[in-house]
Amino acid sequence: MAKKKPTRGKLVRKLDTTFSLYIRLRYAENEIVKCFTCGKKAHYKDSMQCGHFQSRRHYSTRWDEINCQVQCSSCNVFKHGEQFIFGQRLNEKYGEGTAKKLQQKSKQILKLSTADIIILTNKYKDLINIKK
Repeated sequence: MAKKKPTRGKLVRKLDTTFSLYIRLRYAENEIVKCFTCGKKAHYKDSMQCGHFQSRRHYSTRWDEINCQVQCSSCNVFKHGEQFIFGQRLNEKYGEGTAKKLQQKSKQILKLSTADIIILTNKYKDLINIKK
């Protein structure tokens, strides 16, 4: 019996999980990361998440490495991403106007093929393996 192909939804969730791990490991020092918005420090697995400046519902910025930064669960979930502070920090880190560019980019329509999703997943798996 042939193995069933994973659904597109499962592939997207796998990419989300892989990308989130990459974002959290990207700036980890001795497995400790710092919340982009409040500065809280914790182990990358302990209540630290991949926060999005522009919502995950926008595929054009969902896996954008600038749009996504480490956030503690308090900022990301309970404080709804602290978008204003997030935007200020993006402008400080990447240059004035970065937040506005991401906001504009989020309005663009991006359609990824199943192959594109698999390629992105593999890219971030490789980057995680380099980081570890």
